[in-house]
Amino acid sequence: MEWVLAEALLSQSRDPRVLLGALCRGEASAERVETLCFLLQRLEDEEARGGGGRVVLSALAERLLPEPGADRDPRTREEGPDARRCWRFWRTVQAGLAQAQDALTRKRARYLLQRAVEVSAELGARCACGPQEGNGPSLFWWSEKKKDELLKFWENYILIMETLEGNQIHVIKPVLPKLNSLFEYAVSEENGNWLFHPSWHMCIYKRMFESENKILTKEGVLHFLELYETKFLPFSPEFSEFIIGPLMDALSESSLYSRSPGQLIGSGSPLGLKLQKFLVTYISLLPEEIKSSFLLKCIQKMSSRHWCAIPILFLSKALANVPRCKALGIEALLALRDVLQCTMITHQILLRGAAQCYLLQTAMNLVDVEKVSLSDISTFLMCLRQEESLGRGTSLWTELCDWLRVNENCFRRASDCSCVGLPETSSLNAYVKNLVQEYMKSPALETGENCFMPDWFEAKLVAMMVLLAVDVEGMKSQYSEKRRTQNVLRIFLDPLLESLMKLGTNAYMPLLKTDRCLQLLVKLLHTCMLKGSSTQDDEVFTLLQNFVMSTAESISEFILRRLTMNELSSVSDLDRCHLYLMVLTELINLHLKVGWKRGNPIWRVISPLKNASIRHLQEMDHGQEPTLGTQVQRVISMAALATVCEATDRTPELQLGSLEAGPTERFLSALPLNHTLQKPHAEEESSLCEESSSSQGWGKIVAQYIHDQWVCLSFLLKKYHTLIPTSEGEILEPILPAVQMPVRTLQAALEALTVLPSDQVLPVFHCMKILVPKLLTSSESLCVESFDMAWKIISALSNTQLIFWSNLKAFVQFVFDTKVLTTAAKIKGQAYFKIKEIMYKIIEMSAIKTGVFNTLISYCCKSWIVSASNVSQVSLSTAKNYSELVLEACIFGTVFRRDQRLIQDVQTYIENLGHDCAANTVIENTKREDHYVRICAVKFLCLLDGSNMSHKLFVEDLAIKLLDKDELVSKSRTRYYVNSQQHRVKNRIWQALLVIFPRFDQNFLNRIIDKIFRAGFINNQASIKYFIEWIIILILHKFPQFLPKFWDCFSYGEENLKTSICTFLSVLSHLDIITQNVPEKKPILKQAFIIVLQWCFSHNFSIRLYALVALKKIWSMCKTWHVEEFDALTSVIESSLSQVENMPGAGNAKKNWQRIQEHFFFETFHPLKDYCLETIFYILPRLSGLVEDEWIAIGKFTRFTDIPLDSGFQWYLSPTQLCKRKPGDWAQQDIGSNSGEADDQSEWTDVQKKIIPWKNNVPDLDLELVFQDRVAKLGKSISRLIVVASLIDKPTNLGGLCRTCEVFGASALTVGSLQCTRDKQFQCLSVSAEQWLPLVEVRPPQLIDFLQQKKAEGYTVIGVEQTARSVDLTQYSFPERSLLLLGNEREGIPANLIQQLDVCVEIPQQGIIRSLNVHVSGALLIWEYTRQQLLKHGDTES
Repeated sequence: MEWVLAEALLSQSRDPRVLLGALCRGEASAERVETLCFLLQRLEDEEARGGGGRVVLSALAERLLPEPGADRDPRTREEGPDARRCWRFWRTVQAGLAQAQDALTRKRARYLLQRAVEVSAELGARCACGPQEGNGPSLFWWSEKKKDELLKFWENYILIMETLEGNQIHVIKPVLPKLNSLFEYAVSEENGNWLFHPSWHMCIYKRMFESENKILTKEGVLHFLELYETKFLPFSPEFSEFIIGPLMDALSESSLYSRSPGQLIGSGSPLGLKLQKFLVTYISLLPEEIKSSFLLKCIQKMSSRHWCAIPILFLSKALANVPRCKALGIEALLALRDVLQCTMITHQILLRGAAQCYLLQTAMNLVDVEKVSLSDISTFLMCLRQEESLGRGTSLWTELCDWLRVNENCFRRASDCSCVGLPETSSLNAYVKNLVQEYMKSPALETGENCFMPDWFEAKLVAMMVLLAVDVEGMKSQYSEKRRTQNVLRIFLDPLLESLMKLGTNAYMPLLKTDRCLQLLVKLLHTCMLKGSSTQDDEVFTLLQNFVMSTAESISEFILRRLTMNELSSVSDLDRCHLYLMVLTELINLHLKVGWKRGNPIWRVISPLKNASIRHLQEMDHGQEPTLGTQVQRVISMAALATVCEATDRTPELQLGSLEAGPTERFLSALPLNHTLQKPHAEEESSLCEESSSSQGWGKIVAQYIHDQWVCLSFLLKKYHTLIPTSEGEILEPILPAVQMPVRTLQAALEALTVLPSDQVLPVFHCMKILVPKLLTSSESLCVESFDMAWKIISALSNTQLIFWSNLKAFVQFVFDTKVLTTAAKIKGQAYFKIKEIMYKIIEMSAIKTGVFNTLISYCCKSWIVSASNVSQVSLSTAKNYSELVLEACIFGTVFRRDQRLIQDVQTYIENLGHDCAANTVIENTKREDHYVRICAVKFLCLLDGSNMSHKLFVEDLAIKLLDKDELVSKSRTRYYVNSQQHRVKNRIWQALLVIFPRFDQNFLNRIIDKIFRAGFINNQASIKYFIEWIIILILHKFPQFLPKFWDCFSYGEENLKTSICTFLSVLSHLDIITQNVPEKKPILKQAFIIVLQWCFSHNFSIRLYALVALKKIWSMCKTWHVEEFDALTSVIESSLSQVENMPGAGNAKKNWQRIQEHFFFETFHPLKDYCLETIFYILPRLSGLVEDEWIAIGKFTRFTDIPLDSGFQWYLSPTQLCKRKPGDWAQQDIGSNSGEADDQSEWTDVQKKIIPWKNNVPDLDLELVFQDRVAKLGKSISRLIVVASLIDKPTNLGGLCRTCEVFGASALTVGSLQCTRDKQFQCLSVSAEQWLPLVEVRPPQLIDFLQQKKAEGYTVIGVEQTARSVDLTQYSFPERSLLLLGNEREGIPANLIQQLDVCVEIPQQGIIRSLNVHVSGALLIWEYTRQQLLKHGDTES
């Protein structure tokens, strides 16, 4: 009845809180408990996680849970209300633990759980509550036999939930091993079933996953993914739902996939690898009847949101590694297709392609072929981009063919697919044959000559399936007759070849059919091209090529007719024109591959096509407005001419061999540049508007016309570049105006850049590349204007991935052309400074767009040296004027944002997979990684020859600039952190100096030696110290003449050498290398011995260690060379060294002496043998603690082939054992040497744990109190202390006091205005304490009345102030009823209020500062009051 009554009252919009209060006043019963829980559920729904239900539950905890007591009858106890037996109660608690957004609600939920456990322990009776579903593990249960285990379980559980509130990883990480023990308690050892409902564990993980601290989220995800590595967990539906829900939501965060500290770049994401292992293990353990639905939900979850590139990649890779099983049907295949479409959103092409590869592998591994048809598979395959993943010739293509071969007879037969024609063949061949036949049928709907061209989708699908079927057949006939492949391909393509043969003669063939034939032809040729290998040995491509060649004459005649006979007259025909020209280009390429022959079908078409196009363009409609047909024909004619020009430029065989200008050249040169086609007259505008599906309007058509015009002009300028004059006016009657009047042409190019859209400017850039070098001297301002205009276009395109790179390459080629750079440097005018300005802008752009600087430095370095057959003969006089470019390249390397670094890491990981990931084969490695900028510069410098004067001057100029840059960076910040930007730049500077050191001669070193020694005096990071020491050793080894200057470095006062003397002592530890070429070694040894000996007595321990290492080396050399002068010191030196070696004890001194001797720089490093690129750029940065971003593996140098290495260049790899050394600096090894020990512990013996106030007595609550007041008193001991803070102004002090009062259980805090609780500073300090502590508003003018009232109630009013009669805090005994009045921050307690005080208490001071902060003062007195009261209660109890 109560249940029905409650629903009726709720339907009348009664407040659930009122009903709860009424129900709690009556007699307790089981029915009433169910009704209460029902109302709480409603309350929870209404407040949408506002915590309302848990507020009520917290207040009613004592009524809803049974009262412990030994005197009660067990039967009565069973009949009373027991929320522990109600599943709604536990679901409400769990929702509070895991889903509540605010800390207070979560705290209430933990309190409820704690009270329920305490009650259960006190009662001791059996208790169980099953889930709503009726079966499965209990939500809560208790047994007296298992009391200790249960108490341990819930104690650990609550501890973990409390610790997670801190959000601090260093506090939480030690507690995580306890989570493992929860799983051990939760699973029965006897039968392997869940003893506790797994939803409790999921609450912990959900809290971690939703943490604001991403490090904590990552720890939680990693911990969850590691579950199945060490333990077996029984299947649970909640577990699977948690994986599909919260876990996958957490996995969508890209930052979780970052590398671990110290992990190599490209080694893969630890989380990504664990995810793969987890999914493979979990899905393998799933029951077969569950596996399909789980995988389907998982894939649907992947398609339900827009994932970033990295999470979708690793999820796809994990699914691809799930063992083969028949788990997915058509619904899952459609969901996979949706996921594929999600991957297309990302801009990272390699990641996108890799994800597509893994999703296809997922489909092949998991799809049940009996539930899907070949039609479903082919539609799915169409979602893959062949240029990014499924390219023919890749391992993925082969894997797909093998899958089709194995399963070809198992696919579900589509109802619309008839297998007529090949009864004896497989279903795959029958399907493909039927597919081609259906494709070749004339479309039923065709709207005459003006119909739109068909979509390319169907042609792409048919071409792909044809080639897959042929390759599958090739696999089957691998060891049998090869003619079978030819026969199968012929059978498939017969309908197409038959139609293509009729193109030239059948004028009545339906237009759409011709379109579809040519589309299929193009797609067959494109798809058939093998990716990553040559097509010469490809049997299928050869067969296809022969088939197409047999139809070439018919196709070429058809194209010639269509392009020249006014048959194309509508806007939609422009797309057909594009198709015809594409086919023509493919036919030209095919003829070139088999060997070009004069008189072939294409040869016979080119000339008529060219002549007819010129004729159409020459026809002018005088006195008439142009019609749509004539204008379309002009656009088509210009496009045809552009195609002929491009083909002629690419195919020398098409050129006549004479440079004399023919009619075609004269016509093209005389065409008005940037001529815009007039829009057709009004009568035909309607038809123009109707054809909007294939055209973007007349502007796009005109842009294409102008673009094609500049393509033709680019061909002319390139062919007749020798006829271009260097200034205007030299030729009176030009034969080729566009060529012989370059100023006018360049002005027209500038105009074209303002008219053309960004994706059409490429041919204009090509023309500028030819014109600007000719005109830079005579028309410099015009050239500068062209630089400016072109740069504006490039900078505007920086976010457009598809066309940016080709335009940037063309821009760099014309602005940084060698002739342009040379001329600009000679005249040193506007152009020179504009080029340098653009150079720095490109470098600046590289900071936000990876790969931009690569394009510039690669082109410049190649143009300076690679063009010559003998690099040593190349003059670098021009390059010297732009040495800043090489300087910037040597020190280039952006400090990525985290997301950018993560993308770089994952791309490197994919690249390292090689051919195992088909995306690497299909997608060209563009070498846009930032490392390649420095690699290019370094390889360029390695090619320079010191005997060539221009090379020598270039190197010397660069070295001086590098040293100046080092000084500038050092002055910018005297102290800098390891791996900071300053550290990295300085490191790169000294790496570059080491590379070019062999080109230095003695005269040049005389100029720079002081700068190098000065660099040694600077307080540098370890890696820079090693490089400076190394280059000093090499200098002294090659030129011992500089030793006197080196000895001078030790003559400074010790104060100046505190941080730098170790650098020079380290150099002396390699004295044997330095003196290698010196015939008379004894004088040097004497000098070194005297210098080192005095530093052995330094008061600085580190200096003494370095000096002893050097002394040990020098002394061994003295003994080898028998230096008699030191014989007298033999016993002293040897006993001293022996004493150091055999130092007693195991203290830091002995350890550091052992470590410095074992340090790589002294034990393994050889300055001469280790002089190689690997040591400079990989080994030394790795050993010296530089971040992995600065390590450049030697493989990258070999992979970068834009600049070759000199044949005599041998210094790639280090021949010594240095590469096998592990990183670690002796001086830093004591720090964190045992850091790994604690992490290895299975469970920490002690962890941080906050004080839990509910362990104290809980007061009886008056249910009639306002809810907020009742909750404020909840779970705290009785205190009679009132703190009055009405005089305090600052929110920070008030917030801190509020927190202190709540922690020590003050009964109330009085403030001047309750509005202060809304202040963010208050809330930051109070951390929600105001919600648990009664706050009373008493404004300062009301304080006297308030104090008098409290005096009347028996309170002693105590002031915290220094007065003439104040009492020392250590001497004062607080009454139980105490009121503490705190003063204002600046003025203290006003005089009128001091008169109201019963006593003033002051805090004794030892220092000279007059007063403490008011919050600190209050906290001291509150604690002293609490301490005294605790002692009193303790004495009373004893």
